[in-house]
Amino acid sequence: MSDAPFHLPHFLPYLLNQAAEAAGQEFQAYYRGRYGMLRTEWRVLFHLGCYGPLSARRICEMASIHKTKVSRAVAALEAKRYLARSQMADDRRVEDLSLTPVGRVVFEDLSGAAARFETRLVDGLTPEELRVLRRGLLKLSHLPDAPDRPF
Repeated sequence: MSDAPFHLPHFLPYLLNQAAEAAGQEFQAYYRGRYGMLRTEWRVLFHLGCYGPLSARRICEMASIHKTKVSRAVAALEAKRYLARSQMADDRRVEDLSLTPVGRVVFEDLSGAAARFETRLVDGLTPEELRVLRRGLLKLSHLPDAPDRPF
């Protein structure tokens, strides 16, 4: 065992959480202020906007969000008329969720805002630093290598 003391600011899970919170604040202010959305709502909206119709279960799997939170987000997005539900033909117990035309407009606006925000966020990184950061985060998140930006 090492004699080196534990330093919380250097503990990777802590550092990743702090970076995520700091990075998300400005974008959160935009989607909350403009559309009254909570974090889980924009995540559900973005999954539908990026990948097309999905079941709530599939969103839970893809986004690693608990089913209760997804259910609440779906209800809120439906109340705002950003998404619609339709029963799947092969299993009437499962609903496909998709963006409405209004939801598509909101997604397009938020996609543009997200891209602008990300550009400002990584402005101080070199292309190589950004590539290494993305690759490392994908590995830590146990996500497959993602294709270029879906939005």
